[in-house]
Amino acid sequence: MKDLTLKEIIKDNTVTFSHYKLGYLYYNVRVEEIVYMFPVSINNIGDVTFLNKDKAIIFMRYIRQALIERTFVKIT
Repeated sequence: MKDLTLKEIIKDNTVTFSHYKLGYLYYNVRVEEIVYMFPVSINNIGDVTFLNKDKAIIFMRYIRQALIERTFVKIT
């Protein structure tokens, strides 16, 4: 599997909420017909509204963090 760049993941893309577990919201993002999942910690997020479906660029900081921490995982 080739390493995806942040730009490839967020460009003209959307994320979709999957589920919540133990302080994390999990979102899915489709890149080239492959679906990936990444976590978003609800600690220290302030007054933010998380939608069921949103632009991937809004989640750029969370996707970047997941790439660094290797929590950006392929699910299909």
